[in-house]
Amino acid sequence: MNIKLVVVGKTEEKYLKEGVDIFEKRLKFYIPYEMITIPSLKDTKNLSPQMVKEKEGDLILKQVSKYDKLVLFDETGQEFRSIEYSDFLQKQMNAGIKTLCFVVGGAFGFSDEVYKKADLLISISKMTFSHQMIRLMIVEQLYRAFTILRNEPYHNE
Repeated sequence: MNIKLVVVGKTEEKYLKEGVDIFEKRLKFYIPYEMITIPSLKDTKNLSPQMVKEKEGDLILKQVSKYDKLVLFDETGQEFRSIEYSDFLQKQMNAGIKTLCFVVGGAFGFSDEVYKKADLLISISKMTFSHQMIRLMIVEQLYRAFTILRNEPYHNE
């Protein structure tokens, strides 16, 4: 299985970039992984939030193959404990999913079209975090999940 993480906009903060880099390097030891960054839209002052979501949604869907399993990170999604998340990933691998495509939307969330294509919504937390910060949390949890699956000593429970 491959994991693809699609995000909208660059990670600006140096400390977050460094953290993401650390966990991406660790994660690549376990599974093929790539992060695809969709550039932030330009000149959005005159666009409604709905228009921004639709434009971002079009760009997101261009990154998703019809064979990908599409998982959106969304505040209304299912929450997992880390062990449950590792079980979820194992089930995807066992099911023969070729690419698991996770997506972090922009500031206004996802367009209706993206929601329609989604196979699952996952929530990291009921709290709100910046879209830049959530990326670090996602790659850390992916790394944690694979260490759990391999019974490695990263996760304590």
